[in-house]
Order: sequence, then C-alpha cells, then structure tokens
Amino acid sequence: MMAISDSLQITKTRIAAACVAAGRPPNAVQLLVVSKTFPGSAVREAFAAGARAFGENYVQEGLAKVEELADLRRQIEWHLIGPLQSNKTKLVAEAFDWVDSVDRLKIAQRLSEQRPADLPPLNICLQVNISAEASKSGLLPDEVATLARQVATLPRLKLRGLMAIPEPGPGALAQHQAMAALFESLKAEGLPLDTLSLGMSADLEDAIQAGSTMVRVGSAIFGAR
Repeated sequence: MMAISDSLQITKTRIAAACVAAGRPPNAVQLLVVSKTFPGSAVREAFAAGARAFGENYVQEGLAKVEELADLRRQIEWHLIGPLQSNKTKLVAEAFDWVDSVDRLKIAQRLSEQRPADLPPLNICLQVNISAEASKSGLLPDEVATLARQVATLPRLKLRGLMAIPEPGPGALAQHQAMAALFESLKAEGLPLDTLSLGMSADLEDAIQAGSTMVRVGSAIFGAR
C-alpha cells in the first residue's frame, strides 16, 4: 500500500495540474482531506506530510479525533461535512472550525447561538442537492439564495460558500457548472462568498474546470475504506 505522504503528494500534483489545465493558478484550490472512518494515527501521518484541513462526516467520530489530536489543534482546520442533527449542534459549535453541510435555518441559528464567544466565527457552507437525489441531503438550487441571505445575518457565523456532491456519471460536469453558476449568482447579489466545495477523488478535475475552490479527497490519500 502506498504511503499516505506519497498519496497526498500525488493528489496535490493532480490538483495543481487541473488548475493549470483550467487556466487558473496552481494554488487556486484548497485540499480538504476527508478522514472519516480512518484512525487518528492516519490523520497525524497526513498532517506530518503537510495536510492541514480535515473533513469528518460523523460528529462523534470527529469529536474523538479532535480530542485525540489536541496537541495539533491550533494547526488543524476541522470541517464537519456530514449531516448535522439539532441535538448535536452545541458539540459541533464548540469543537469545529467549519460546518460545510448546513441546509436548514434552524441548524444555522443553533450554531450561531452556541458558538463560544472566545472562538472565531464558525465558517459555514450551505449544502446543495444539485442532482435532486432523494438519497442526498441539501437544499434544492432554488432554495439556496433565501437561506444564504438569512445565514449571512447571523452572529458568530461566517457564511463562506456552497458545497455539493454531484451525481457521478456523464452529467457530472454539467452539475459542477450549475453549482458554479449558482455560486457566482449569489456573489453578484453581494454575498461575500469565497468557497465552492466541489469534487472528490474521482471527479476533482471536472470540479476544478468548473470553478471549485475546495476539493474533498479521502480514498485517493488514505486508500479504500
């Protein structure tokens, strides 16, 4: 099995090459390393190889890793990228730096109320169900603007952008492009967004071509789950 450090470097090279192919600067896209289901030791290894942003799908698993890697806390940026239930918002507001999967005003309001005053504002992305799949969480595209305006007014939060998981297949590029158009339309309204989280191990090139500013990669770095 390839070392995590080697896989991480290969992934970074892929991202840089995709940026150049899209006519963008090679450092235009941030890598979010998806560490769900992998142990804290794997996160520590990726950190030693240069990774600094990590995404977790499950609140309890993520909290356990935040605690296990407390010695690295000031240097790691922790993202919750999975669904968030109301009864867990306080734990997340206290422990994470980003919540990339907000799709309800109630969740955003609770995060705002429960974010400790001594921490920086919690970074928020709205999750969009761009493929309108019944099995996926997220807002439908025509619901995004209203929630974005509401979240942007909440204290202790900083609305950063949008996140989506397009349906794999021949229509994926069009979905990436639709997400980029939605992102740009919100910016044109005056919302100060800077993050479009699109693309994973299999489709990061298409995502970057469309305009993604953050790709979420797990299996290409850590191996199959």
